[in-house]
Amino acid sequence: MGGYFLLDKQKILKFLGYKLVRFAILLVVVILLSFILIDMSPINPVNAYISNMMVSPEKIAKLEAYWGVNQPITEKLLNWLGNIVTGDFGTSLIYRTPVLHVIGEKFTASLILMLTSWVISGVLGFALGVLAGFRRDTWIDKAVKVYCYILQSAPTFWIALLVVMVFSVYLGLFPVSGGVPIGALSQDVSFWDWLRHLILPAFTLSILGVASIALYTRDKLIEVMSSDYFLFAKARGEDGWTLIKRHGIRNILLPAITLQFLSFSELFGGTVLVEQVFMYPGIGQAAVSAGLRSDVPLLLGIVIFSAIFVYVGNLIADVLYNFVDPRIREGEENG
Repeated sequence: MGGYFLLDKQKILKFLGYKLVRFAILLVVVILLSFILIDMSPINPVNAYISNMMVSPEKIAKLEAYWGVNQPITEKLLNWLGNIVTGDFGTSLIYRTPVLHVIGEKFTASLILMLTSWVISGVLGFALGVLAGFRRDTWIDKAVKVYCYILQSAPTFWIALLVVMVFSVYLGLFPVSGGVPIGALSQDVSFWDWLRHLILPAFTLSILGVASIALYTRDKLIEVMSSDYFLFAKARGEDGWTLIKRHGIRNILLPAITLQFLSFSELFGGTVLVEQVFMYPGIGQAAVSAGLRSDVPLLLGIVIFSAIFVYVGNLIADVLYNFVDPRIREGEENG
């Protein structure tokens, strides 16, 4: 038993070390590509900073020298990386505050939105997948598949616009945009006002994330229902939801959870578009604003934290897939 635990521990350490090396390489590539693309942008950060203000040419020259606009890209990159090592991500040109402060505030708002929609889409998608698989080839199964195919083929921003038109414009049930009521400070807003502004963005992200998990769960359940042990249990007299619960859900739950963690990258991409439509004050809207107004420090900071967020989700999925499921571990040992 002790030898097995030691072997398992060695596998885990080797696995995590391999993942950390991959993450370091990925982060370096992402940083280099992002920095090069931003440096090639035709938007001048000084002009974006001063906007329509009347500034003398001498002041503009000082700002360009201060931000190193005319420096070679290698020098700018080395200076920026040197500051990152010390924990200084720079100051946002848009918000006039440290980048880490902006990311912390915006990412918190986005994290609440993403986690809410992630949980709802996972639970709803799994339930619809189980229902469709159990009622295979019935009208319920066909309705679930049509719903999922429509969502998978529809653009995210189009679904978000439809949700705004129906629930905000026509029915007037929820605010059209924003994270808090217009003219109110976030610290002065009640929980119910905050919740009303969160519902539509979270609802939009949830219905978009349902499709992949529902279709995957349906196919896995149908596969399980065709297995020998499932047919043997059915021959013993088990049937209905009891049979599905004992021999179906137990065997498809972990793969479904794994797939849900792998959807972090899609979830983050959808969040950017949804936040733009609903004007939700999250990391997605901040990233778009930073890109359009050439806020280089903020944009690069968001790129780094976004890469970490997505990679952590994929890492959790890999850990679940390789170490939590005993069937996979036993298969590797027997092989």
